[in-house]
Amino acid sequence: MSWSGHWHGYGPWIGPSAVYGKEGGRRPPHPNGPPAILDPEDKKQQAVLDRYREAAAEFATGNVPPTMTGWWLAKKNQVSADRTWADVGIALAWLTKQYEENPPFVRADGLQAYCGLDDKLEYASDVLPRGVDVSWVYYLPSERLISYSIVCCPNRFHPEIDCPLPPS
Repeated sequence: MSWSGHWHGYGPWIGPSAVYGKEGGRRPPHPNGPPAILDPEDKKQQAVLDRYREAAAEFATGNVPPTMTGWWLAKKNQVSADRTWADVGIALAWLTKQYEENPPFVRADGLQAYCGLDDKLEYASDVLPRGVDVSWVYYLPSERLISYSIVCCPNRFHPEIDCPLPPS
C-alpha cells in the first residue's frame, strides 16, 4: 500500500461521554443539502429541517470529534500550523505528549483498562506512514472522555476533502 502526504493533529477534545455520543453534530452536512419540506405548515417536517440545520452548524463550528476521523479535514476551523507535520516522528511525539499529559484512568482492581502507550505507538508508527488515520479515545481519571487524532492528508478514505492547511 503506497501513500504519500503529511499529517494533521486534532484535539485533544475532553468532555462528557453524553456529548461524544450525540452523533448528529459529529456528521458533516449531507452533500445534497437539507431535507426537502413538502408542507411548510407541517411541524414534524419543520423540526427535522431545524435539527438538520442545527447539526450542520455543530459540525462546521464545533470541536467535538467527527464520527469518521478523516472528516476532521472538513472542519477548517480546527486545523493548526503547529499540528501539521511532514515528519511522522513529530506526529508520534505529539501523540506521546498528549497521552503523557492526559493518562487514562487506572482500574481499581489493578487490571489494565487500555493497551499501553508502547502498543499504541507501535501501531501508529506502522499505519500512519501508510496513510491510515489514528484516533486515541479513552476515559480519564475524571470520568470524562478524551479524544485526539492524527489524520493523513490527502486522506485515503475521504479523497474528496481538500487539505485544510498544507505544511510550510
